[in-house]
Amino acid sequence: MNIAKNMEYIFLAAVAVIGATGLATAATPLKHSAPAAIVAKADAKAMPVVTVTAKRLSAAEKAAL
Repeated sequence: MNIAKNMEYIFLAAVAVIGATGLATAATPLKHSAPAAIVAKADAKAMPVVTVTAKRLSAAEKAAL
């Protein structure tokens, strides 16, 4: 059997198997895991805050960009 001559049929069979697998798994519902019982919350005092200050561009400066 010459594989080079039958490469189109091998490709079509692979596409058919992949398509059937996709349809079969699309119909099954997703498994939902239970939510985590312990949720870590960040301490408000320990949370870093970044403040960015900059001069706003004027209309002429915006047009120059």
